[in-house]
Amino acid sequence: MTSPYPTGDQHELRLGAQVAVITSVGASIREYRVGDRDVVLPFAAESLAPAFSGAVLAPWPNRIRDGVYAYRGTTYQLHLSEPPRGVAIHGLVAYARFDVVERSDDAVTLRHDLVPTPGYPWSLRIEQTYRLTDRGLDVTTVATNLGDDVAPYGVGYHPWLSPGPGTVDECTLQVDAARHVDVDNRLLPTVTEPVAGVFDLRQPKPLKGVQLDDAWVEPIRDADGLSWVRLTGSDGRTVAMWADATLPAWQVCTGDGLEGIQRGGVAAEPMSCIADAFRTGDLLVELEGGGTHEAHWGLGLI
Repeated sequence: MTSPYPTGDQHELRLGAQVAVITSVGASIREYRVGDRDVVLPFAAESLAPAFSGAVLAPWPNRIRDGVYAYRGTTYQLHLSEPPRGVAIHGLVAYARFDVVERSDDAVTLRHDLVPTPGYPWSLRIEQTYRLTDRGLDVTTVATNLGDDVAPYGVGYHPWLSPGPGTVDECTLQVDAARHVDVDNRLLPTVTEPVAGVFDLRQPKPLKGVQLDDAWVEPIRDADGLSWVRLTGSDGRTVAMWADATLPAWQVCTGDGLEGIQRGGVAAEPMSCIADAFRTGDLLVELEGGGTHEAHWGLGLI
């Protein structure tokens, strides 16, 4: 019998001082802490995940203008899941139930088979694996096109990083990326520009008074091919989050005005594409029939 909680079944993972709780609804990270220090903002099992907390965002992350896109000669209309901006936001699985494929003390793999709909008439299988390691929580997503036709696809993730015992205004933020994505009043992309001013986060900068809901591209990668976002709290601890080459974009949001968040944490969202990719084709994955796309990221506390 499945859990009656809005978050579904709870899968607790442990390794040394690390504890993570993954929910079956949204395959979301509901808790992740090291000792008594939160790495992500926790939320109650009895509550709906606020502001997509910890969820997988597929088959697209971020927003699609008017929920309308054309693909290979056919136009599709998605449900406008963010009505005030007239957009379809964050895909179709953030509040869907995932089933357990495999489970151990320090890892879990969950699966959701996406049913075709008029707005997205492709059948996908999304498998999400969380594994605690010595470096932190490692995450892998494998998407498989179960049909014969090529499907447009993107994926992203929505953990809200914890500022620790202090506030977001007491934190510094670093984003390893060289270009910022400018947006209109619907938070849809217009142009990309070299980072400058408040958006140049290649070195840690204070977040006091800074409001962000922005994307970055052209990630700067280390010797291992990883780009990083680092949020350092008032206690001197840093939530360090990495993404590999399968996720070439970052979205960062300080949560101003968002119910259940209210600037209580910072969303750092690795993405395979930025907003409106179904319309623009920018960084869009075209998933062949029977083909797969695999993405990797992770985070930890240092």
